[in-house]
Amino acid sequence: ISLFSLLVFLRYQIYYGYPLETYLEYPIVIAQDVILLCCIMHFSGKARRAFFYAVAFWGGWYMLTLQKWIIDLAMNLCTFVSAASKLVQLQHLLDTKDSGQVSALTWGMSVYASATRIITTVMTTNDLAVLIRFIVMLILNIWVTATILHYRKTKKTD
Repeated sequence: ISLFSLLVFLRYQIYYGYPLETYLEYPIVIAQDVILLCCIMHFSGKARRAFFYAVAFWGGWYMLTLQKWIIDLAMNLCTFVSAASKLVQLQHLLDTKDSGQVSALTWGMSVYASATRIITTVMTTNDLAVLIRFIVMLILNIWVTATILHYRKTKKTD
């Protein structure tokens, strides 16, 4: 789902002709995910399935831009899916009242990344769908980070 979300976001940026600098990291992240998936498929003995996934990827890549409403809908659905995954993490933290192995630093970096993307989006494209996506992600990232910090267990020293 994460890979699909990245693909939709990349295709959305390309479709609207936004400057390369606004989406340059997405092809790199997607390439890393694809390499990881290929390794998983190869070492689990399911390399033939990789062909099916590659065909589905290229078909989806093409279909996203058949109509403007399709790419816009896909972008909004990806925002919903990303928010839902953060809400699931938040719900788990609130239910267990334990941050466990969840890294506050990693989530803090997500806060920083979301805030930075809001600024760069306003300065470059001012696209409302992208702004809404990053504002929602910023709010949820702050909420998850604050929850992690709240439930973090401090070590007692004797």
